[in-house]
Amino acid sequence: MPSVLIINGPNLNLLGTRQPEVYGSTTLADVESMCREAAERLGLDVAFVQSNHEGALIDAIHAAKGSHDAIVLNAGAYTHTSVALMDAIASVELPVVEVHLSNIHARESFRHQSYIAPVAIGQISGFGPKGYLMALDALAERLLKT
Repeated sequence: MPSVLIINGPNLNLLGTRQPEVYGSTTLADVESMCREAAERLGLDVAFVQSNHEGALIDAIHAAKGSHDAIVLNAGAYTHTSVALMDAIASVELPVVEVHLSNIHARESFRHQSYIAPVAIGQISGFGPKGYLMALDALAERLLKT
């Protein structure tokens, strides 16, 4: 069964309480539960990592090579600042889908730049927690092609 690592970056541990007008009231635990249900339906195995530390996210991306078949990444604010995350993704040669709860292109101009997008197979932005499910659907289609 293909395995997908879902990585959440800084401040996503505060989902449900942090700026609910922007990010909604769904908690990270709710997102993980939704992803588990979707993965089971799609025939995928899922694992989760959340960290507020860039190096820990890089370590998780590196560790995914050889143990997972794809990554869903919500890098939070590191999306707009981290060349190191971009390099880590490029180095593991796994399909990565970039996910954002809010529409980063409709927010402050500094959020319009993504260092992740050039090394991702796609970006899903602005659909709230459903974006994670959309990413899993896309990856299932890609990984389960026969």
